[in-house]
Amino acid sequence: MGPSSFPPCCGDDARILILGSYPSPLSFESGFYYGHPRNRFWPLLAGLLGDAVPQSREEKIAFLLRRKVALWDVLDNCDIRGAADASIRSPVYHDVEGFLATAPVKALFFNGAQAENLFIKSGQKLTLPAKRLPSTSPANAAWSMERLRTSWGEAILPFLNQ
Repeated sequence: MGPSSFPPCCGDDARILILGSYPSPLSFESGFYYGHPRNRFWPLLAGLLGDAVPQSREEKIAFLLRRKVALWDVLDNCDIRGAADASIRSPVYHDVEGFLATAPVKALFFNGAQAENLFIKSGQKLTLPAKRLPSTSPANAAWSMERLRTSWGEAILPFLNQ
């Protein structure tokens, strides 16, 4: 088994929850979500919300809290080779359903098909709107930053601009 994932990052007024699958080795090394320098998550979100791209763990947390975005992963732990989601075995799921029962979020977004598929396999139920978005991973080269911006913006901005 790998290390346990990070705790959820969620402020009292978060409007959306973005769920990934499980942190990459570079994320564990950096101490926070989406730590791979080629992952487009932070530049994408910052661009959509008109902010500078946060760099440090502290800047990323402050950015999420200020922008009312909660962030977590479907898995707490698993066996995985490197950062290859397809190699995930023996998944240990977070209690997303329990978290959502007390979190203020109004919608959930999966960062990629693997996060959504893992959530479905967990057997947990959702009582709020949910949508799979294209992965921000560098492995998802078929999606340009412009295509990601359009897809993510259409999905999340209506909830964040309320």
